[in-house]
Amino acid sequence: MPTWSGSDIPVAGHLLHRQQRQTLYYMRLIEHEIPKLVAFRKPFVPPTAATPLVIRSVDFSGEQHPLTAKRSVVVPVAHLPLRNEVAFQKAKLLAGVRWNPEPPRDSGISADEDAAKHGFIKIACEDFPRANMNLKWISDTLDKLVLEANAEDEAPYQWLPLDTRHLDSKVRKSKKGDHVRGRGGLRPSLKDFPTEWLPKRQENVISSILPFQ
Repeated sequence: MPTWSGSDIPVAGHLLHRQQRQTLYYMRLIEHEIPKLVAFRKPFVPPTAATPLVIRSVDFSGEQHPLTAKRSVVVPVAHLPLRNEVAFQKAKLLAGVRWNPEPPRDSGISADEDAAKHGFIKIACEDFPRANMNLKWISDTLDKLVLEANAEDEAPYQWLPLDTRHLDSKVRKSKKGDHVRGRGGLRPSLKDFPTEWLPKRQENVISSILPFQ
């Protein structure tokens, strides 16, 4: 077995050189290949009422993963083709736990927009092996929801309260202060005090006291 004569470096040196080669490889990509991506640049156009759906997907850079077939769709209820306020209320009732007054954090929709008037509906599906199949199921479900919400019915849906137990449960699990009893998700202030509880102002109190002094 030949003995080591000092003509090579130890293993730690080879690992350092491999790290340097990998760094140089990515530096060359940044220098020569990244500028070519300018040709694919597109200006950002915010979504309008004609395109109310926000589709979210997950990708692992081409690697196979069960989550890559999942699709989730967020749609503002105000942008759905509903006929009147009764239909909006019925749509929120039909959505159930999928309705939220605030947009999901991963939806890319701001809560200050006009779309936040009636809240948001989020539907996700990962039951099928292909992403387009999951997205098609979500699309069909939204079409059925809109069709059922626009259907004329004699039931007084506008008077039915929304079930917000899933929102209360989410607040309690987060434990950020709003889960304390009595707050109900919003901390009360002096503006919430009912004015009818205040005593009536007596204007003749001073005039009735003066003669006795």
